[in-house]
Amino acid sequence: MSGHSKWATIKHAKGAADAKRGQIFTKLIKEISIAARMGGGDLNGNPRLRTAVLKARGANMPKDNIDRAIKKGTGELEGVNYEELTYEAYAGGGVGLLIEVLTDNKNRVAADVRNILTRGGGELAKSGSVARLFKRQGVIHLDGEKYTEDQVMEVALEGGAEDVSADEGIVEVTSAPEDFETVMESLGAKNFETLSAEVSMVAEAEVTLENDATAKVLRMIDKLEENDDVQNVYHNMALPEGFTPE
Repeated sequence: MSGHSKWATIKHAKGAADAKRGQIFTKLIKEISIAARMGGGDLNGNPRLRTAVLKARGANMPKDNIDRAIKKGTGELEGVNYEELTYEAYAGGGVGLLIEVLTDNKNRVAADVRNILTRGGGELAKSGSVARLFKRQGVIHLDGEKYTEDQVMEVALEGGAEDVSADEGIVEVTSAPEDFETVMESLGAKNFETLSAEVSMVAEAEVTLENDATAKVLRMIDKLEENDDVQNVYHNMALPEGFTPE
């Protein structure tokens, strides 16, 4: 789940992400491949590819996997051509969803997304109506049991981070999209290991629902993220105080 910004929301997906590391890697490989196909395999000359590779490294993807994904994108190895799509939708209670897709079959993913939304009490929205609720931002998470907020802050701010905060055993670093790479390099130079790192769509304001409604929306988001064509699901829902994810 690519939600923001309270770690309580993100943690709901983190346990699932650990259990689905293979699926996470599959999505990252697709992202790297399309970036290489569109802009070439040279990291220095392809900012989008650099960002995708940094995200893969943030998820601890092996270097061999990254190299193969780049070669598939450039045509050095046989691969699949993917198209990018973004669906805007509303879940129950007015929660906004941005659903980013990389697919080799637009008809299939369109039917899948509509079906999941309908079953979960959501619906597609007009273009632009949900996107305006979000801004792009670099978001990096580190294990608060390994590193203190002060340790991370000293290095991250030198790299150009906007903010560093700690909550529930997680240290979160945020940056402007254009500074994400520099912040990651600064952390890497000091051998900081990240739990996740990406340029994400961050909600400008969050919506809080009752517990039952929150659980229903989370189930629908999980179903969307389980779809192989769906790369990211961004939302603007905060978990109510005391809520325990299923």
